[in-house]
Amino acid sequence: MKKILTLAVGTLLLAVPLSAQTVYDAAQIANKDLNGTARFVGMGGAMSALGGDISTIATNPAGIGIYRSNDLVTTFGLSAYGTESSFQGNKWSADNMRGDFDNIGLVWSNKIGNVTTLRYVNFGFNYKRAKSFYRNMEMGGNMGNLSQTYQMAWQASGSGIPDFGITNWGDYPFEDPNVGWLSAIGYKGYVIDPADDKGNYVGMYNNADASFRSEERGGVDQYDFNLSFNLSDRIYLGVTIGAYSVNYNKYTYYGENYTGVDAPQKYSLQSWNKIEGSGFDVKLGAIVRPFETSPLRIGFAVHTPTFYNLDYRTSAYISSDVLNAETGTIDQWELDTRAELAGGGDMVRSFRLRTPWTYNVSLGYTVGQNFAFGAEYEYQDYSSMEFQSPEGFSSDFEWENSAMPMLKGVSTFRVGMEYKVIPQFAFRAGYNFQSALFKSDAFKDLPFNSIQTDTDFANTKALNNYTIGIGYRGSMFYADLAYKFSSYKSDFYPFANFYTEGGGIVYETPEVTKVTNTRSQVLLTLGVRF
Repeated sequence: MKKILTLAVGTLLLAVPLSAQTVYDAAQIANKDLNGTARFVGMGGAMSALGGDISTIATNPAGIGIYRSNDLVTTFGLSAYGTESSFQGNKWSADNMRGDFDNIGLVWSNKIGNVTTLRYVNFGFNYKRAKSFYRNMEMGGNMGNLSQTYQMAWQASGSGIPDFGITNWGDYPFEDPNVGWLSAIGYKGYVIDPADDKGNYVGMYNNADASFRSEERGGVDQYDFNLSFNLSDRIYLGVTIGAYSVNYNKYTYYGENYTGVDAPQKYSLQSWNKIEGSGFDVKLGAIVRPFETSPLRIGFAVHTPTFYNLDYRTSAYISSDVLNAETGTIDQWELDTRAELAGGGDMVRSFRLRTPWTYNVSLGYTVGQNFAFGAEYEYQDYSSMEFQSPEGFSSDFEWENSAMPMLKGVSTFRVGMEYKVIPQFAFRAGYNFQSALFKSDAFKDLPFNSIQTDTDFANTKALNNYTIGIGYRGSMFYADLAYKFSSYKSDFYPFANFYTEGGGIVYETPEVTKVTNTRSQVLLTLGVRF
């Protein structure tokens, strides 16, 4: 399957400071998992209006105002990750299992009195794993008339601008802010060649048998600090200040083996990438019980963008077997970027990222002491995210920010219920749906001076979470158990080829690789209320 999109030739082709990020990096960091206590997860996360659970500190801070006693809680989990990919009738699968430490938190509830309007002032702290990066993926097959080396050549040619290509690489192209690493490693690995004296380049042969695999690790840790108020047991207000720690690692391998008259020429490219840093946001929330005689609760919350300060670290290695036209023999070449930089090691680039605003509205309803129901809707406009320089200038990332419209406004729906068979034991169930982040024709748009050498990208589709749970409540001690099954599909491409046509720029991808990602998670929460 091929996809072609026409782009306008304009200011995006102008030189910008050396680049390291794409919209795919931004989406990875900004998006969060359904995670928290087993009760919260068991109800699909639909507790923003019901409150009374420490995980609501991150969805609607007013939920902590529902507390009338102190709470100390921690959660452990076990996750099984699965990835299935299908390309040209061939299938691959990867399964992994690992233990999780999902949350630990404390609520300190302070009763003011029963006569004044202000009944309680509560303080809360909670840690949780907001995002888990743990995925292996593999694919391979014939690329037809396309090749990653053509993307290398396109970048080397200055994205198709006549007389703008790299005519003089110099001795240290990996330290030159005008040279993209993908083109430099292709040139140094002898898989692209000059096409003319205007700085234009061509790649190797097509009809390659390609292979790809990747590993992702790490996560985003979230630390929330809360202050909340109970007014007359009918209005609850809260504010949460969140701190975030990012640690994302990605390894990719991509290789092409040429067949027929071009055999046994081949090459392979490996990339190691890491994003790490920290960020903060502010969350404001309110819960209102509009009718004194009714248990109905309505919740409202707004979260500021998360403001991240991040470092991108990368290195790459290429090895190639290339025909020497003069001798008729196969020459072997290799290059490691860590040996090409002064002092060795990774290339590091710092940047800022501003994620979307979050808007949340929720409903909660209880029937006596036995039944509780929650529902909520949340919206985030991912296309509004923005990259900035360490000094705060978005103009330094004009190319990257111009690609943000490939992301969409994302809607999240959550519903959940809890039924107490007896006061001590409860059953729970929930459903959580998140619409797709990417438009179907999104692609990885690497600037011609980018230091990224991994060209793969996946356009993820809607996410579904199905949850069930049980719980026990004693006089002080409580325990909850939940199971969550998450599933989403994505369209994967190992690279995109670019060329000019009809006064514009078009891109073309290999046949799509269909990928299904799943995660089964069991969570156990232990807590004490006192």
